[in-house]
Amino acid sequence: MEAAEKTALLNMWRFQQLIGSRSGQRSDDALKRLVGQLDNEPLLLEPNQLRQRLEALDRLDAYFPDTPQPVVGVDAVGSGLYRRAREIYTRLETVNCQLYEAIRCEIQRGVRPDSLLQWGHSLPEIEEVVAPASGMGYDYLDELISGVLQFEEPNGGHVHRESEMVFYQPTPARHIFHLIGLTALTATDVLVDLGSGLGHVPLLVSICTRACSIGIELEATYVERARQCAQRLNLNRVRFIQQDAREADLSNGTVFYLYTPFTGSILSRMLNLLRREAATRRIRVCTYGPCTSVIAKEPWLEATAAPETHRIAIFCSRD
Repeated sequence: MEAAEKTALLNMWRFQQLIGSRSGQRSDDALKRLVGQLDNEPLLLEPNQLRQRLEALDRLDAYFPDTPQPVVGVDAVGSGLYRRAREIYTRLETVNCQLYEAIRCEIQRGVRPDSLLQWGHSLPEIEEVVAPASGMGYDYLDELISGVLQFEEPNGGHVHRESEMVFYQPTPARHIFHLIGLTALTATDVLVDLGSGLGHVPLLVSICTRACSIGIELEATYVERARQCAQRLNLNRVRFIQQDAREADLSNGTVFYLYTPFTGSILSRMLNLLRREAATRRIRVCTYGPCTSVIAKEPWLEATAAPETHRIAIFCSRD
């Protein structure tokens, strides 16, 4: 290698080191400000400050996304700063875990889970302040529900899905609370979730109301995880059935929920089955997502309000 080339490479290396050093300094300065701010926010330790705690945890995550230890080469001051940040992170996580455990204990004892329902009661504020503009996507309420339900990761055993069966995504928690509020379910109701996945909707209906609920799901591993969760929480008004929804017994349902589990001919088939049920009794069909616009065209159903795909829509069967 020529001397000039060696000099150029050395200068480039020195430049990169300088830029990296300055970038690291800026990062440390920002972290120092963040640590000082969080250290002076005692309200973050209040259980009802969940959203603010999760936002603080996300901000801290940016400084140590992969490892709980400072990177090699950080000086003593930097090391102490990262240690303080990690201590704050652990403290906030501990408060969240205590909140989730307190809610689980209420549910297991069969008492009204007020510490969970308080978020459902503040839905107007949630919709206006924290919900994504499109209505889709997830927020801090989903972190709350995930922490409470504690699903084990499904593994293996996936079934072949037909092309008109939509890939599973859980209903965002704020919409489940909205569904519960809109339907005003009573002890005489049975909510049937067609394509229930891990069971978020039937589980929360069982937790937050006196209604019974049924989840119908083709994926056996999802059904097993949902059953395990219901058992851990001592929920006896919810059950999960591993079955193709087109072959299921729908005769007990009074309210049916679809988060666009199917499209095309499968959706048409399910709507025909629901129409037959509506010929024997009055039912309600609740939807979320693209299937709403399809179901809104069904002449045997009447929407309770102008249906929107990015919000829960409620349809009542006509007399």
